[in-house]
Amino acid sequence: MSIEFYDRNSESFFAQTVSADMSAAQNRFLQHVPRGGRILDAGCGSGRDAKAFVGQGYEVEAFDASAEMVRLAAAHTGLPIRQMTFQDMQWNRYFDGIWASASLLHVPRAELPGIMSKFKRALRPGGMWYVSFKHGASDRDKDGRHFTDMTEEALRTELKAMQDLEVVEIWVSEDVRPNRASEFWLSGLIRRVASASSLEES
Repeated sequence: MSIEFYDRNSESFFAQTVSADMSAAQNRFLQHVPRGGRILDAGCGSGRDAKAFVGQGYEVEAFDASAEMVRLAAAHTGLPIRQMTFQDMQWNRYFDGIWASASLLHVPRAELPGIMSKFKRALRPGGMWYVSFKHGASDRDKDGRHFTDMTEEALRTELKAMQDLEVVEIWVSEDVRPNRASEFWLSGLIRRVASASSLEES
């Protein structure tokens, strides 16, 4: 199970990811989030991105499913990181932005629609949602983790089935970690549309 992988390998995963330069994707995301707005870092891992957002003046909440990653992220960020899963999300129209970097990729494809609906619900109308997956079409298990890879067409298909979401942009980029340039990521920016149905949702 993916959570157990991160509990067992938390120190090495933290070391491999905490210094990765995600500023390009962060800046693309923050262009759509009001200054000082409320951001959720969902599946925050090392806490790298949550710390960056706090440093730029945003109000940040963050969680991870791994107890060990929560411990390390809390120490790194000084934030009260929650230990919880995507299934535990109960926020309603609460965040101006949601950052899900390399976290939804562990959700089995069949479970994505239900999980994605929780993300949509947590966003305020007009809010921005960042997602990233490993680029590809596979569903695979590797070293104790499940990976749901994603192509642009597959992501658009997943989102098209949901109401009140619009794709702002989708792009493919190289892995920013050292010695990982041969790996590619699919990233997307998705806005929750301020429609009648979203405003009536309770």
